Amino acid sequence: MTKVTLITGDGIGPEIADATRRCVDATGAAIEWDVQLAGVDVMETAGTPLPEATLESVKANGIALKAPITTPVGTGFRSVNVHLRQLFNLYACVRPCKSYKGVRSKYDNIDLVVVRENTEDLYAGIEYEKGSKEVLELIDWLNAHSSRTIGPNAGISVKPISVEGTDRIVSFAFEYARKMGRKKVTSVHKANIMKFTDGLWLEVSREVAKRYPDIEFEDRIVDNMCMQLVQKPELYDVLVMPNLYGDILSDLCAGLVGGLGMSPGANIGEKGAIFEATHGSAPKYKGLNKVNPVALILSGVLMLRHLEMTDEADRLEHAIAAVIAEGKSVTYDMKPDRNDPTAVGTQEMADAIIAHIKAGR
Repeated sequence: MTKVTLITGDGIGPEIADATRRCVDATGAAIEWDVQLAGVDVMETAGTPLPEATLESVKANGIALKAPITTPVGTGFRSVNVHLRQLFNLYACVRPCKSYKGVRSKYDNIDLVVVRENTEDLYAGIEYEKGSKEVLELIDWLNAHSSRTIGPNAGISVKPISVEGTDRIVSFAFEYARKMGRKKVTSVHKANIMKFTDGLWLEVSREVAKRYPDIEFEDRIVDNMCMQLVQKPELYDVLVMPNLYGDILSDLCAGLVGGLGMSPGANIGEKGAIFEATHGSAPKYKGLNKVNPVALILSGVLMLRHLEMTDEADRLEHAIAAVIAEGKSVTYDMKPDRNDPTAVGTQEMADAIIAHIKAGR
């Protein structure tokens, strides 16, 4: 048995966590769940959105499936999700965006994977607040060493891009492409403007690509990449990019396949991995048994593949696809008319997926 931490989250988290757990269990996967809490619901008793017991569980098991978590105001965490990624050095964020028949979208046959660097860039959290002693000292230094002048009322964020961090994530993208039978890796950047950060990213990307002659390589400037994805997404396969661009473009790609409700995610490091839906905790829907559980269930598929439980992953994904294609037992957002009274709830959609798994369809 493989022990997996199940972080139930808050808002709609517990509902979709339960639905996902039941669907994964229906495949017969040899998983023992270690259920842990996180988010605003445990703040009153634990004094933190990330209790020590939860962190210890993730550390011990090395694998976690995490439902959405709200980042509470005033806790010291800019983002619970970012904190987890940094704490466990989960440097690679993998977000597949795939079309499923029956999902409302202007596009079809989309099959893209965004690989996002998770630890550097403008999301590294190196920021200086306007008016602080530190930012004023930094502004003085920058003004003394630059031809550009920064005024005293500026806030400043630092954008670190390293050789080591870039080599690691681009190598991950190529290894992922090779393992998954993908044909091309595209490195996304803004090297024409940010020559010493994105320029370094592009330089290292090209060097890494030489180690993978069996995989096609190209690069795209980030703004052009956005246009390319809207006009001709079929030309692209695996996209690798720094942290900020990855956050933005993964949402763009999710829009091509029906939205965040269809978008799973994985955060992977050398010693562990956390799998999560890319959408938020939607507290206004808490307890209503209404929301679409597919993004987290698809994250469960990613987890099973990571654990090399390929047969279980395939059967779960096929069952999800079948239920969506039938269009009968799906939540309101997946109906042609969102007010369709035949829409089912979160748990009922999970029941339909489980029925398909058990029927072997």
